[in-house]
Amino acid sequence: MTAINIATFTDRISDRQLEQLCADNPETRFETTSEGKLIIMSPTGSESGRKNGRLFFQVELWNTQTKLGVSFDSSTGFKLSNGATRSPDVSWIRLDRWQAIPKDQKRRFAPIDPDFVVELASPTDDLDELRNKMQEYMNCGVRLGWLICPDQKQVEIYCQGQEIEVLDNPSELFGKAIVPGLRVDLTDIFN
Repeated sequence: MTAINIATFTDRISDRQLEQLCADNPETRFETTSEGKLIIMSPTGSESGRKNGRLFFQVELWNTQTKLGVSFDSSTGFKLSNGATRSPDVSWIRLDRWQAIPKDQKRRFAPIDPDFVVELASPTDDLDELRNKMQEYMNCGVRLGWLICPDQKQVEIYCQGQEIEVLDNPSELFGKAIVPGLRVDLTDIFN
């Protein structure tokens, strides 16, 4: 995950340009920084993709049962309040907040900071870059974030107004009051 300097072409990639770039290159994932720099996301390996699917499945199953919000997979981009467009590996937004967004904006990179995000570190990810991304989410108002590092069997929990909590080899994670009743089993993620 590296920001690409596009100054030769433009000072800042616009939302429209990013949408067109995504449409022209559907097999490639893109993000932008708050400064409008383009980030090209390389595809994950098969094992990381499987683990991410398991994480999304558990969040989506909980959400289907509770109907408290809307969950999103890693292909979803959000226009964050700092101007960046980011695609968390898993994200969730409370239903009332999602319903307040006009329908035409939901079809694009919705201008909203998720309530909950998960980033799953793959072997090729730079952990410091992921930590910066998690801090960016918190600065934008995301209420709860999990940075899951399977190789280290470690989870960093980011929660508004609290110090980062680091868990070594937890078997499960809970959504606290922010994502009430969510329980994610990490057994398959760490094995």
